[in-house]
Order: sequence, then C-alpha cells, then structure tokens
Amino acid sequence: MLTAEQIKQFDQDGFIKGGVVLSDEEVERLREELDNVMEGKSVKQPILNRNMLDNSHYGMTITKKETVVQIVNIWMASEVYLDHAKNPTICEEVAQLCRTDTLRIWHDQIQYKPPVTGGPTHWHQDHPLWPVIQPADLVSAWVALDDAVIENGCMWMVPGSHKWGNHQKYLSSSPDFKPVHKQPELLPSEVSVEAVPFEIKKGQVGYHHSLTWHGSPTNRSERKRRAIAVHYMPGHTYFAPTGNHPMEPHIHVKPGEIITGESFPVTYQK
Repeated sequence: MLTAEQIKQFDQDGFIKGGVVLSDEEVERLREELDNVMEGKSVKQPILNRNMLDNSHYGMTITKKETVVQIVNIWMASEVYLDHAKNPTICEEVAQLCRTDTLRIWHDQIQYKPPVTGGPTHWHQDHPLWPVIQPADLVSAWVALDDAVIENGCMWMVPGSHKWGNHQKYLSSSPDFKPVHKQPELLPSEVSVEAVPFEIKKGQVGYHHSLTWHGSPTNRSERKRRAIAVHYMPGHTYFAPTGNHPMEPHIHVKPGEIITGESFPVTYQK
C-alpha cells in the first residue's frame, strides 16, 4: 500500500512512482502476449490496434516511418493482460489514490515506441478525451515492459497540472518537445508549465491523474519502449453520453447511471 506521504505527493503533483510490481518472468509473459496480439495470433482481438501517428489530427509534423503502436483493450484479447489489470498491488494503490472501494477498467492501452523510429505522443490530458464518463477522477497505472528512460522516449509530466481543469484544446509542443499552452492567460496565475521526466524501470508502475498533462518524445535509441497502461474508474464514475464517442456502443447503462457491464470489469472491491 502507498504511504500517506505518497498519497499527499500524488494529490500535489498529479503523478507518483510506485514500486516494481512485476517480476522479470511476468514482464516476459506480457511481452510474448503483446507480440501475439500485434501479429494477429490471438483468438480474440482488442478494440483498436493501430499506428497512432497515421492520424492527421494529432497536430504535429511527422514522417510516415514514425510509429507509435497503440492497442486499446488488449485485456479483451488476452487473459494474461486481464490478470495484469487485476494485479492486487496496483488495484489497492489506485483505490487509495481514488478514495474508492470499487475499481473498474475504463480501458487499457499499449503504447509501443519501436527503436529509432518510435514517434512522439503529443501533449495531452486523458479525461478530456473521455467526455462520456464523469467526474474526472480516474487514475491510470502505467507499467513499463522495458526501462522507460529519457533516451527511449519516457513520459514527461507537468506537476500540479491536474488541478487546472480541462485545457486539452490549448495544449501544444515546442520544437524541443516542451509543453506549450496556446492561451496561457487562461491558466491560474503564477503556475509553471515546466515538465519533468517520468522515468520508470522495467516492471515498475507509475500512477497519474486523468487531468495531468503528459506526453512523450521520440525514441531515437536502439531500445524498445513498451508499456501497458490501465485506466481505472472509481466506483462513482457515471455515464454522460455525447452521441459520438467510440466507447459509447459498449456502454449499456442509462445517462447518469454508474458505468457497469462486461466491457468494464470490476478489478477491485473492498
């Protein structure tokens, strides 16, 4: 379990590093499963399996060879990844950070930056991309399947940014991948948008709030950068339909009701 000091730091910064939660053998099993899903060898398929950088709406100039492999809901294709989402240490600690007695999977997400050609992941906040679920109390558990360091494109975070509200449409990037706010006068006075690296060891977990600004630059190293993030909903998360979100067909509750159902399995209940 997390200490009171760690929870305080998370509340202040919007992110925190946890411990090593996977053995080398468990990491290797997840890597093997990832290869199977990427190669189409799994019996079931995830909701999404794509190169994130094929889409023009990410607002950055990139070459076609740059790649960030994104797989959404790999837990649907793999019992190994479903078991990972139920990891007792991770779930206990996320429940502490969410102040909840119940956790469900909103979705999970693989992001794989291959060596040399691994592209950037734009500066963003998670929850503004998920307007169909409210409130913005979700916490993500990001587990590295390779050491994620500056050289191979680790995540960077902006401390305290989870307290500033939804600024998704104003987020951009400088040429050296520093976060830029297009209308800084909309931010609280005297805040700093300076980012810090969030280096995570293989098998280690890092937690971040769904409104924390984060992104990751290119991987120009010779090393892979694979990771699995599970986005957890606390028990009070409810449905707020927009009519056009890709996850809405998977939600089978009425507006305003707590999100439940087989697409959102319970991973923790106290």
